[in-house]
Amino acid sequence: MSAIRLLVLCAVRQHGRAHGYQVRNDLEYWGAHEWSNAKPGSVYHALKQMAKQGLLVAHETAPSTAGGPPRTEYEITGRGDEEYFTLLRAALTSYDQKPDVLSAALGGIVDLERSEAVALLRERVAGLAAWRATVTEHYVPEAGPESVGHIGEIMNLWVHSADAGAEWTRGLIARIEGGAYTFAGEGEPFVGVLAEGQENPYATGVPDPGDTE
Repeated sequence: MSAIRLLVLCAVRQHGRAHGYQVRNDLEYWGAHEWSNAKPGSVYHALKQMAKQGLLVAHETAPSTAGGPPRTEYEITGRGDEEYFTLLRAALTSYDQKPDVLSAALGGIVDLERSEAVALLRERVAGLAAWRATVTEHYVPEAGPESVGHIGEIMNLWVHSADAGAEWTRGLIARIEGGAYTFAGEGEPFVGVLAEGQENPYATGVPDPGDTE
């Protein structure tokens, strides 16, 4: 799974309707350009591609009163909403994805109901435990990696990754069950996107041809 589709759908969905530069700005505000493939070109390509696929609808807008160029604004469709939640649920449960996919999912986790978020994270823990069990069929952690030569370091890494991932996930479950954050249906959601014209302290400031589209 690529994180970019999940990130872009998440940003557009939070705005309701947004032009490409707003989406790029939000993802830079989240730091996604540092930990994912959410570079400007990828963001603008994803917006156009998902509009062609019917996940977003593109609205042509008039030039701004300040003299700026007309922009294309995007709005998520019903199909786009279904795709967003499919990607979100898969990213939260799949233990074998790249870290950027899980990071993207955490940005949208509060769009779920609290009970579902917990259930999906428990599924993630179960998946990690099953993966660890397959590794330890061939490798005994107590014997140390040297017991199977330097290749044992690979399996040692996998076991430690599974243990660390499970520990982190259980901690997140405990925080959510303890009442942390505002989930769907619980009240006003946390605003994670920038308002039009709001300064982004984390913006790269590097121009891209797609910024004015």
